[in-house]
Amino acid sequence: MLQGENIICIANTSWFGKYAKSTVQIMERLAKHNNVLFVEYHYSINDILSTLRGKQNAPVKRMLGIEKPLQLIDTNVGSKVYNLVIPGGIPVYFLKNEKIFNFLFPFNTFIYKTILKRTIKKLNFKNPIVISAYNPFYGLSMLNKLGEKTHIYYCYDGVESGFFGKRIFDFEDKFSKNAKAIITTSDYLNNEKLKLNQNSFVVKNGVDFPVFSKFAKTEVFDRERKKVGFIGSLDPRFDIETVEFAVKNMTHFDFEFTGDMRNEALKSRLRKYPNVRFFDPVKPNDVPELLAKYDVGIIPYIVNEVNKNIYPLKINEYLAVGVPLVMTPFASLPEFNGMVSLSKDKNDFMLKLQEEADNDTNEKIKLRIDFAAANSWDARTESFSQIIEKFI
Repeated sequence: MLQGENIICIANTSWFGKYAKSTVQIMERLAKHNNVLFVEYHYSINDILSTLRGKQNAPVKRMLGIEKPLQLIDTNVGSKVYNLVIPGGIPVYFLKNEKIFNFLFPFNTFIYKTILKRTIKKLNFKNPIVISAYNPFYGLSMLNKLGEKTHIYYCYDGVESGFFGKRIFDFEDKFSKNAKAIITTSDYLNNEKLKLNQNSFVVKNGVDFPVFSKFAKTEVFDRERKKVGFIGSLDPRFDIETVEFAVKNMTHFDFEFTGDMRNEALKSRLRKYPNVRFFDPVKPNDVPELLAKYDVGIIPYIVNEVNKNIYPLKINEYLAVGVPLVMTPFASLPEFNGMVSLSKDKNDFMLKLQEEADNDTNEKIKLRIDFAAANSWDARTESFSQIIEKFI
C-alpha cells in the first residue's frame, strides 16, 4: 500500500452527493496513509446561476470565496482529505464551434492550474502523484504541469459525447496515450484502453463491506407478495421495455425504485401500475438497510455499446446484504457466473425474477455475503495502490 505520498485527484465529480462513488471510496482509503487533495469537478458560471435559482446544488459560496475553497474534511473511514473547489469557469462544453471552444477552454484551465498550483504550494505537496479520475479534459491539460512524479488516468466508464460533445473522444485518446498508466473498472474497458496504452490495468468496483454487512439478511423473508428493488440513478441506461414487461405481468410482485429521477420516460411508463412505487434518493448510509428489505434486486440496463463498459457498483452491494440479483446482459461479468442471474430477453428477465424469489435459501444468502466480502473497497484500494507503485 502507498504510504507517505502526496496524492492529487483531478475529479470529474463532487466528493459529496447522493450515491457512493468509486473515486471517493478509493481516495478516502488512500488518505489513511497518504496526503490526499481532492479537486472537485470544475463548475461553470452557469452552475452558479442554476444553483441561485434553486435548480442545482453547486458549492457557490466556496466558488465565490465566501467560504473557504480549501477545506479539510473527515471521511467515512476515519481519514482526512483536503477538498478544493475551483472558481467557476466559462461554460464551453455546449459549444459546437471548435475554434471558439479552443479559444475559451484555456481560460478555464488557466484558472484551474493557477489555483491548484497555489494550493500545492500551500500544502507543500512536493512531487505529487496525480490521478485524473474520468477527467480527460483537465487531466490532459494538467499533464506534466504540476511537478508530478507520475500521472495516472482512472477511467471508470466509457466516455460519451452527450454533454461534452464529440471533442471528448480526441481529448480522451490523447490523454490515454500520454498518461503514465490507466486503471479501468471493467475487462471490456481495459481491452479498449490497451489499444492506446500498454500500461492499462483493471481494478473493478467494490463494496463498503463492513457497512453493508451490518444490515445483511440472515434468512429468506416469509411473505406472500415479493418485493423487487432498485436503488441508484434512474437514468437513460434503464431498459424500460424489459422492466415494464415484468411489472405488467407480475402483478403479484411489488416493484420499488429509489433514486435520482433522470429518466422521465421511465416514471411516466411505470407509475400507472399499482404494483410500482418511486422514492426520492436516500443518503448513502441508508442504502444498505433499504437494500436488505428486498426479496430480489435488479440491474436492468439496456444492452448497447456504451453499457458494455459498466461494472456496476450496485452488484456487490446487493450481494453484500444477501439479496439475489437479476440483470440484463449489458456487460460481460464472468466472475459473477452462478452468483447472479442474467436474462436473455424480457420474458427471461421475468422468469428469472420468479425463480430467484421462489428458490432463495438461507445458504444462498450466506454464499452471496461471503462472495461480496472478497470484493471490498479495502481490497480494491490495495490493488489500485500496487499498480500506482509500479509507475512511481
